[in-house]
Amino acid sequence: MQQSKTTDSSFHIPCLCPAGGMSGFALKYLAMALMVLDHIEYFFAFTGKIPLFFSWLGRLSAPLFLFCVIEGFIHTHDRKKYFLRIYLLSVFMGAIHFSFYNIGFALVRPDGFFPQNQMLASFSILIVVLQGFDWCAHKKWLRGLCAILIPILLPFAVSALMMAFPQPVFNFSISLLVFTVLPIHSFIMDGGTAVLLFGVILYLSRRNRKLQAAAFIVTTILWDIVRLHFMAPDLRFIDFFTLAYEWMEVFAVIPMLCYNGTKGRGSKRLFYWFYPVHIYVLYALSCLLYLFLNR
Repeated sequence: MQQSKTTDSSFHIPCLCPAGGMSGFALKYLAMALMVLDHIEYFFAFTGKIPLFFSWLGRLSAPLFLFCVIEGFIHTHDRKKYFLRIYLLSVFMGAIHFSFYNIGFALVRPDGFFPQNQMLASFSILIVVLQGFDWCAHKKWLRGLCAILIPILLPFAVSALMMAFPQPVFNFSISLLVFTVLPIHSFIMDGGTAVLLFGVILYLSRRNRKLQAAAFIVTTILWDIVRLHFMAPDLRFIDFFTLAYEWMEVFAVIPMLCYNGTKGRGSKRLFYWFYPVHIYVLYALSCLLYLFLNR
């Protein structure tokens, strides 16, 4: 990962929203608020009391954070530090996720639920691939193609290894690596391959905001059509508002189009730490409430 002291032409794209639009920090605060609503529904759905529209609104959160990560990658003056901040937090959260699966059974909620939030791991993989595109754009073809292809093809290599060496100790070691220092997009339940695909589309179309929005909408709808064709081919129309409402991510293009290209004011550290902290606080509260309701 290299340092970047150049600015991207997308920084000068005019805002498509009246009244000056929204800064990068404004988008992040909006995404953060929507994320909290989504995770309230995620952690407390067992109560049957959380409105479904919390999760509808929450569909906009991940695309907005994805958009902000790409803009951050483009404009940061030190891509190494930018990557490491996201990557190290993803390793920390991945270790906790792994412990729930393997050694943290006592911390799992009695109904078997535990947090599986790995969006930062998805962002880490994406940043490596985006750096590969940047290297290719500067004719550093070997490094660029390696950075693009290795993260994309790694799932096939790891799957082949696990099939070739089915010993429990080997699989345990591979699983530990995959959950922590070597995240693999197809193994991640929170984002994963979809984040990689959408992120590349947003990055490659970044110089035309309207094209970027249209590309995101089309890619999101096509992805959901293909995914649901295999997972739930018998869905009814009403199910797209009660069970399969991932398509609502397309509404994230509205604030994306309002982005004015400015950083704005705020604390960048807040976003890095708020994500893991609020997840584990909400999870702890959900465990306490579950025990209280089922005592």
